[in-house]
Amino acid sequence: MKRATAIAGLLCVAALATLVAPALTQAQQGASSSGELAVRGKYLAILGDCASCHTSKDGAAYAGGRGLNSGFGIIYSANITPDRETGIGNWSADQFYRAMHKGLAADDSHLYPAFPYPYFTHMTRADDDALYAYLRTVPAVHAQPPPNKLPFPLSIRGLMAIWNALYFSEGAYKPDPAQSAEWNRGAYIVTGPGHCGGCHTPKNFLMADENDRTLSGSPIDNWFAADLSGESRAGLASWTAADIEEYLKNGRNARATASGSMQEVIGLSTGRMEDGNRAAIAAYLKALPPSAPAKQSSAPDPAAMRAGEAIFADACSSCHLSQGRGQPRLFPPLAGSAPVQSHDATTVLHIILQGSHSLATDDKPTPLAMPAFAWKLNDRQIADVATYIRNSWGNQASSVDAADVRELRNDLAKASGN
Repeated sequence: MKRATAIAGLLCVAALATLVAPALTQAQQGASSSGELAVRGKYLAILGDCASCHTSKDGAAYAGGRGLNSGFGIIYSANITPDRETGIGNWSADQFYRAMHKGLAADDSHLYPAFPYPYFTHMTRADDDALYAYLRTVPAVHAQPPPNKLPFPLSIRGLMAIWNALYFSEGAYKPDPAQSAEWNRGAYIVTGPGHCGGCHTPKNFLMADENDRTLSGSPIDNWFAADLSGESRAGLASWTAADIEEYLKNGRNARATASGSMQEVIGLSTGRMEDGNRAAIAAYLKALPPSAPAKQSSAPDPAAMRAGEAIFADACSSCHLSQGRGQPRLFPPLAGSAPVQSHDATTVLHIILQGSHSLATDDKPTPLAMPAFAWKLNDRQIADVATYIRNSWGNQASSVDAADVRELRNDLAKASGN
């Protein structure tokens, strides 16, 4: 897997109601106009990827209990089924709207921004009401999430009032009249229900968005959420809008293959969106200015490059080919790759250590896999081959140290319970 611009007025609400609606099917629009908001709300739940966080492994849909790493400890997602005791069955539409827009539960307690209300506050009241109507239709499940695992004093919810005063701006999205309807729709999805900055925007020491670096990439759960800006090497400057749309639909394109939690986002959210909404997201992302480029690093150590080249020829070239050209849509190219040239090498190292497999989708039903090399290569060897692919075939990025590999290897072992 993010702050907002505050506004007021019914004119804004009316304008926003048109931003998502054009991408809905006629049946969905008809249901909405006839008062059957749940049909529209179901689609909004897809836009917001609600099932991803609010459904635990092997748990019932939307019954909560999934542990989310907040950076300070584990926060368990809420049960948002209409169960009256453990869910939101007793919540009114007004209380639901307040949670989405102010971060306050029905009992006036503060919600933690692991529930991304700093993004959801951008949604219109009409969309909130539709989402509420849909959640009222899902099966009620009696399930109480475990207690959060947060250290004192962060376990005191009231402290969130201070955090909100510092970092939260309430208010629905305000359309930019200087931009197209498609761009505005993409901006609404990305900064609102899609809450893309939740993963892709860097955080400060209190886990609030660094708004001057919006969508420029951020570490998360032993991965690095990619730079989505127009940065020339690590960002999306070389991607076309069609590349972005294909990636959001299938989890791979001619340039990259999704990994980590992005696979879940694609499987539950972007891959199920209407084509028009993927196009809108692409239009918005392609208009983003480039993030600040990484500081120019010194040339990689020649010995590390020689060692890395030998490892690449032996272990990697059969799929990625000798010049890093890859086999587009099968095995991603490494030459010119934005993820490979990221200023943070965590994703590259994670994939080398633990391997990866592509997402199976309707259009691409056969997943392809890369094996794990943690058992075969030591920390120095992985550092060398990562340095090599990050600085060959026109690529340019910082070198990787064996200590970085060792730290990630240990973190992955802890995460897996080994």
